[in-house]
Amino acid sequence: MSRVDRQLPLEQQLQGYWDNGQAFAACRGSCSGAVFVVASGPSAANFPVERYRHIPMIAMNGSIMRFVEADLSPLFYICDDRGFVRLRQSLVSQGIARSQHAALGYGALEVLLQAAPEAVDGHSVYLMQRSNRPVNGLALSDRRYAWSVRNDPDIACRFSLLRQKPNRVGFSRNMSKGYFGGRTIPFAALQLAYHLGFSQVFLVGVDMNAQPGRFYEQGEAALPTRLDEDYEDYILPSFELLAEQVVGPAFQVFNLSQTSRLPGDLVPVIDLNQLDALLASS
Repeated sequence: MSRVDRQLPLEQQLQGYWDNGQAFAACRGSCSGAVFVVASGPSAANFPVERYRHIPMIAMNGSIMRFVEADLSPLFYICDDRGFVRLRQSLVSQGIARSQHAALGYGALEVLLQAAPEAVDGHSVYLMQRSNRPVNGLALSDRRYAWSVRNDPDIACRFSLLRQKPNRVGFSRNMSKGYFGGRTIPFAALQLAYHLGFSQVFLVGVDMNAQPGRFYEQGEAALPTRLDEDYEDYILPSFELLAEQVVGPAFQVFNLSQTSRLPGDLVPVIDLNQLDALLASS
C-alpha cells in the first residue's frame, strides 16, 4: 500500500516511492504462465476480455476503459506519460483504483501527486524508473550507459559509437534496474511481464497505427500521438531487439491484432483459435 508521507516535499515523496518500489525486487519472478498486455488500439474494442478473465492482465493509459466496460480488475495498471496524467487524470485514477497494483513513471507520478494525490491513497503504487535516469545521482550519456551494461544479464541493449539513437534501445529483465521506454507504453509492459515471471505474453490492441486512433476516443477530442514520428527510430528497433535477444522458449510474445503495424516475423500474429490452443497446451 502507498505509505509515503504527503507532507514531505514532492522530491522526497518521489524518492519514497522509489524506496518502496524496491518491492519490485520482491515481486520479481512471482508470477508464471500467461498474461495479456492490453493497449488502446482500435482492435482492443473487439477483443473478448471477459472470456479470459481468469488470466492475469496488464492495462495501460486509457485501455483501463476496456476493463471498466467488462467489470474486470487488471493485475497491473501502468502509465509513464506525464501529459496523459495531466489531460486524462480521471482515467489514471480509475486505473489505479481498479487494479491490484499500479506502476507509474517518474513524470507521471510527479504530475499525479501534484494534481490528485488522493488517487494513490490506500493503493499499491510502484514508481517505474527509466534506465539510466536515477532518482539519485547523475545519468550517464546514453552511449556510456549502453557500454556499461553490455555484460549485465538483466539488460539487453544496443550500442553504437557512430549513432546516438541505438544506445537508447534496450530491454530490462529486472525492473529494479529501470526500464526502457521504447517510445510506446506496451514495451514497458513487456518488461514488467518478464520481470514478474510470465512466460507467455499476448498483446491486445497493439496496433501501432496513428489512425484511426484509440478505441475509446475519436475526433477532435482525441489526444495526439507520436507513433508515426517514433516508429522507425525507436519503436520498431525496440521490438527488433526483443525478437533477437529476449524472446525464446522461456519468454514468448504473440500479437492478437490482425492489423498491427508490427511485422509478424518479429511478433507472431495469432487469432483467437490459436490463442485458445496455446493456452490449453501451456
